[in-house]
Amino acid sequence: MHSTHNMSDAIKHECGIALIRLLKPLSYYQEKYGTALYGINKLYLLMEKQHNRGQDGAGIATIKLDVKPGNRYISRYRSMAPNAVADIFEYVQKKFAAVQRVYPDRFADSQWLKNNVSFTGEVLLGHLRYGTHGKNSIENCHPFLRQNNWMSRNLVIAGNFNMTNVDELLEQLYELGQHPKERADTVTVLEKIGHFLDAENQELFDQFKKKGHTNVEISGLIAEHMDVARILRKSAKSWDGGYTISGIFGHGDAFVMRDPAGIRPAYYYADDEVVVVASERPAIQTAFNVRFGEISEIKPGYALIVKKNGVITEEQFREPAEKKACSFERIYFSRGSDAAIYQERKQLGRLLCPQILGAINYDIKNTVFSYIPNTAEVAFYGLGEGIHEYVRKLQKDTLLNRADKISDGELNEMLSISPRFEKLNIKDAKLRTFITQDADRLDMVQHVYDTTYGIVKDQQDTIVAVDDSIVRGTTLKQSILTILDRLNPKKIIIVSSAPQIRYPDCYGIDMSRLGEFVAFEAAVSLLYKRGMGNVVEDVYQKCLASLELPKEEVENYVKAIYAPFTDEEISKEIAGIIRGNHIKAEVEVIYQTLDNLHIACPDHKGDWYFSGDYPTPGGNRVVNRAYMNWVEGKNVRAYFSA
Repeated sequence: MHSTHNMSDAIKHECGIALIRLLKPLSYYQEKYGTALYGINKLYLLMEKQHNRGQDGAGIATIKLDVKPGNRYISRYRSMAPNAVADIFEYVQKKFAAVQRVYPDRFADSQWLKNNVSFTGEVLLGHLRYGTHGKNSIENCHPFLRQNNWMSRNLVIAGNFNMTNVDELLEQLYELGQHPKERADTVTVLEKIGHFLDAENQELFDQFKKKGHTNVEISGLIAEHMDVARILRKSAKSWDGGYTISGIFGHGDAFVMRDPAGIRPAYYYADDEVVVVASERPAIQTAFNVRFGEISEIKPGYALIVKKNGVITEEQFREPAEKKACSFERIYFSRGSDAAIYQERKQLGRLLCPQILGAINYDIKNTVFSYIPNTAEVAFYGLGEGIHEYVRKLQKDTLLNRADKISDGELNEMLSISPRFEKLNIKDAKLRTFITQDADRLDMVQHVYDTTYGIVKDQQDTIVAVDDSIVRGTTLKQSILTILDRLNPKKIIIVSSAPQIRYPDCYGIDMSRLGEFVAFEAAVSLLYKRGMGNVVEDVYQKCLASLELPKEEVENYVKAIYAPFTDEEISKEIAGIIRGNHIKAEVEVIYQTLDNLHIACPDHKGDWYFSGDYPTPGGNRVVNRAYMNWVEGKNVRAYFSA
């Protein structure tokens, strides 16, 4: 089971996908770019540029178009090595190197390569996996394969998704007469699409048989006439979750579908040579050297479909819901090199200025501004701009709006206000992996971060340290505050560029254990302190009663845990929790407001982590289940109802 860390730790909670469809014959790329391996090289780049999204493994699959019977046309390789992407492509490259050694004259012959060497297909799919629950074996690595002797019944699937209603979906498969081999959402998705792919094949077969075509002719006609959108419409009818799912049929049709609320990201680029889809825009920009404006998002509730003949369409498979693209994805998981994300993170920092200035009592002279590496760095730049803006305004107002002449001393005082921006935290290597004894481990964890000495004025300065978000608060408590406290500041203010994380995710990011959220711990602590402990039991009973209801009627009952308190009261309680007994300095915690989050990320309104407003009915069921798990002392993921 993966633990959910404080965000100061590098977490890679999110899966990523990469799909490439070459629209020209391999010989074209050989001629133009000097290599028939153009597709596989680009797939490597796309995956390497998204490796922030996979730490439990990766996989690729390729399909060759128009291969004669008797020859292999699907290749797949998956790896769980620590550096899975490099491991996969090393494996593939060795194959090519061996060919080059034995048949040097054939290496430039793209047709020969395609006929004789695996991974030389025109349709390429890559996946980076972050496992969201226990099982972590090669069998759980995407792409998944559903094989059949009929080319057009083969299916390759890879995705970034979690379904909240796995039980319901499995039930539907049983009703179809299937026998799924395990209880996982990946299986339900693969088998559901597979079922309707089979049905479409059968229907077309019967249709062309009636018209008197031979079986061999029919195979080609099925591939040509297959209605991909119809298969996806039928398959996704009852899915409840966040998903970007990519698939290839054995004959070469490819698709990427995005959930109706647009929770998970999916970007694409197409020209006359290639169609590319990835989870992140900068990966496409860098790998194919294209501009920001040339890349589009797949619309929520739509699938991008590339037929074998190269025709590209975007077709609706589900009624789009209100767009609730995930804002936490923007704050933390996505690569900050995306132009829009970079600006959003800066803005998150800038919007915190009024709260921070109030907390330091506008005393800039005795404040050191810093950040917790590494993901908060861009928000820190935004904060810097905001503080500089405030200082300029203060100087301007003081100097311009005076009736009397300013004294030298006052002028110097005013002009010497210079905010101090310093790097106080340095992230050292993780020291904890090989240490088994708890007591030893704690001492080591304290030293995951080091600090810069000689910058903070003893007992005089306040340290303001920006973090991107605070989930558990453990790293703050065990490491960061301990180290900063050694500098003897008067006060330490921890600033989170995200609002309080109060509710679990259930759409693909591994954050499903409520008891690990410091905001939840703080709210429960306040309930007991104020003699309102009965709320804990009341919420449990409501959750219990809701198990019988259809998911559409379930509400998020956990909101009642937070309802009696203001955000500031919870922040104050969090400050007490993370300060513990060992920190000498005063500690304050400031969080981003929900309103400011929406100002900074206007197109990503998915704020369920902070607000508890889930974009699908299944989300409410998951949060209640997570709460019951906490009450019952079960440390499990809340996505299954069993």
